[in-house]
Amino acid sequence: MSAVRGYVFPAIRILLWGLIAVSLMWLAFFRVDPASDEGSAQPSADVTPPLVTVARGDISNTVSLSGQVAADPAVDVKVTQAGEISVLFLRPGASVAVGTPIAEVRYEREPTGTPPESADPDAPPAPETPSYRYVTITSTAAGTLSTVPVLVKQLVAVGDVLATVSPGTLSVSAPLTQGDQLRLLAAPTAATVAVQGGPAPFACSALAIGVPENDTPSDPAPPDPYAPPLDPNTQPTGAIARCSIPPGTVVVAGLSATIDVEAGLAAGVLVVPVTAVEGAVATGNVWVVGAEGTEPVLTEVVLGLTDGFMVEIKEGLTEGVQILEFVPNSEPLPGTDFGYGG
Repeated sequence: MSAVRGYVFPAIRILLWGLIAVSLMWLAFFRVDPASDEGSAQPSADVTPPLVTVARGDISNTVSLSGQVAADPAVDVKVTQAGEISVLFLRPGASVAVGTPIAEVRYEREPTGTPPESADPDAPPAPETPSYRYVTITSTAAGTLSTVPVLVKQLVAVGDVLATVSPGTLSVSAPLTQGDQLRLLAAPTAATVAVQGGPAPFACSALAIGVPENDTPSDPAPPDPYAPPLDPNTQPTGAIARCSIPPGTVVVAGLSATIDVEAGLAAGVLVVPVTAVEGAVATGNVWVVGAEGTEPVLTEVVLGLTDGFMVEIKEGLTEGVQILEFVPNSEPLPGTDFGYGG
């Protein structure tokens, strides 16, 4: 038994090691080249650009804007006649309507005639007795007097602020981006307001879209060369959409709100993805794909409504035509895979 352990088992181990070494050498130096095997898989890449077929669909151009409930700003009541404050009729906190008297201004009337001639030509002219007139300044808005920053006997000039009137009403304001404004070029037909934590959604009252009159444009911040590229459609424009809160609606200032602006509906029209169109307003370009092996043809189209994902094609294409799904050589939007090199 000791002879088996001393000679047979070591010989078997040496034989196995030899077989393993020979197998490894064959795999490394003598196996068949896989490139010569016709049935083996070869690396390949599909560079065919994605296509989309022009089809009919419905587009609802509803723009959702995020805003906030805020108190309407106070209205300035300004002096319309230079002079001296002779009477203040009201104090801050008083309720006023349009036309409610707030203060009286006294001003000196200019002489209208020539003084009578004196019998003594050398005598000094007689002093004129001053003549005064009075003007009542009334409120130009309804609400509550917030401030009355003048005093009796104070001299005032035309345009000075006599008082401020807080209307006591609320409104919802939401900023607009470039993309929002491009979708709202047509006059909106209606809007709905939803207040977070408030009542059920209600119709927007007195919808107004534009740049506030008292808005002062700020200097743009210098671009950061290391920042990722920004989507132009997400950049603010300074314009806002504003809705008045109807009387009796229970909300408070500071609540978040959403304004859904309805700017048109198109049913059964030709639609394509916005990624397939170069341009966003009125006119655009698409690339029509013809027979296999031919280059896509640049085609001008007339655009209609868009919902931000699909756009209406009014002229330039027919149903069933295939076009490139992405504009050639376009830069992808941040956070998307849109666009492809060509």
